[in-house]
Amino acid sequence: MRLENKNIVIIGAGGLLGSKVVESLLKSGAKIIATDIDTDNLVSRLEKMDVGLNDSNLSIQHLDINNEKNVKEFFYLLDDIDGVVSCAYPKNKTYGAHFYDVTLASFNENVALNLGSTFLVSQQCAAYFSKYNTPFSLVNISSIYGVVAPKFDIYDNTTLTMPVEYAAIKSALQHLNKYVVAYVKNSNFRINSISPGGLLDSQPDNFQQAYKAQTLGQGMLEAKDMMGAITFLLSDSSQYINCQNIIIDDGFTI
Repeated sequence: MRLENKNIVIIGAGGLLGSKVVESLLKSGAKIIATDIDTDNLVSRLEKMDVGLNDSNLSIQHLDINNEKNVKEFFYLLDDIDGVVSCAYPKNKTYGAHFYDVTLASFNENVALNLGSTFLVSQQCAAYFSKYNTPFSLVNISSIYGVVAPKFDIYDNTTLTMPVEYAAIKSALQHLNKYVVAYVKNSNFRINSISPGGLLDSQPDNFQQAYKAQTLGQGMLEAKDMMGAITFLLSDSSQYINCQNIIIDDGFTI
């Protein structure tokens, strides 16, 4: 599927998923504005992936999605974009604690950092659309744990857990999508999400095997496995698909 003549902003482009989105969409013919709070890390990751930093279809910009002034100025200066893929996942230093160890202050901070920034980006995407009234597609990243309860037994005998903030944020994100679309109420403005299963990122082997046992055989997926759905949701082929959540998990949620 090709995205020629599409101008796409990727938020959180320096991460595991975001960097792969940059690489994939460039290959699909799109023009990309890759943004991240840490542009040095973004550049370094893209260099390691052999993404051509001198590609005329790629520009890199700093963006702090928890800085309201920065986000509003960023969208104000845009004048020709067709979509946004929001891959960022801001979190605090105590994120990832086990349930009984999570303080109220830490929980609130993580929800504010992540869901709050998703609200801000969604709001500014809607404002941009209202200004220019041209077709616009926002793709947010939810999760299987925004759809079903965690399977905590796969974390046994590991130091890993499924953070409670993550479940709260990813489930709320899907309803936030619906709110914004219902508010704008225009067929040309679309927000959808994908819900990846577990993505390979150097997890312990025993965790990977326990996770695999809950799937149809593939087990944990790679970031590249999300690219088809993201590209589709940005394309004209998904023109009237709105507020949907595409689960990509090799059967984990069955």
